[in-house]
Amino acid sequence: MKTLTLMSAMIVAVAAGCATTPVADHCAGKLDRNLAAAIRDVETRLDTGCEYHFDTYYQDLLEVARAAPDAQNKNLFSDFLVRASDSGVITKRQAKEKYNRYFAVKYISFTGDYNTCAQACPNQAQVMADMRTELLDKQKGLLEASEDKQGYYRADHLLKETQLVLEATCRACQVSGSF
Repeated sequence: MKTLTLMSAMIVAVAAGCATTPVADHCAGKLDRNLAAAIRDVETRLDTGCEYHFDTYYQDLLEVARAAPDAQNKNLFSDFLVRASDSGVITKRQAKEKYNRYFAVKYISFTGDYNTCAQACPNQAQVMADMRTELLDKQKGLLEASEDKQGYYRADHLLKETQLVLEATCRACQVSGSF
């Protein structure tokens, strides 16, 4: 019995010696409430191996901006995305799409050089659903983060116009047998 207790004590001692102290994850942690400071923090994290957290950081930065809306926030996001692209964290195309999705009136979910009758009309419901989802993102960026009410309402109006034009176009395509 004494041998068993001694052996148990040795196992516990060895196991305790193997235990490691948890290391703080430098990719995690709250961001500053000031958008410029939060962006600097994110850029430091991105430069030190946290590139795979980019999308999470972007959403976190949007929340920081929404908590303190300001017209200047659009410029801060634009500059941040340019630097992220220049450093290779994201591509120039991704940077442009991120910015336009949240801070521009035009839609990225319905762009391209394709035949509307053949490609958009068969997927009309999905195209419009994608645009409505994008309008929610524009609400976060234009309206809530940068207080650009005029830009947001222009985007909302563009969505409604697009829906009308797409419906009319698809009816015309159907009549002409183009799809």
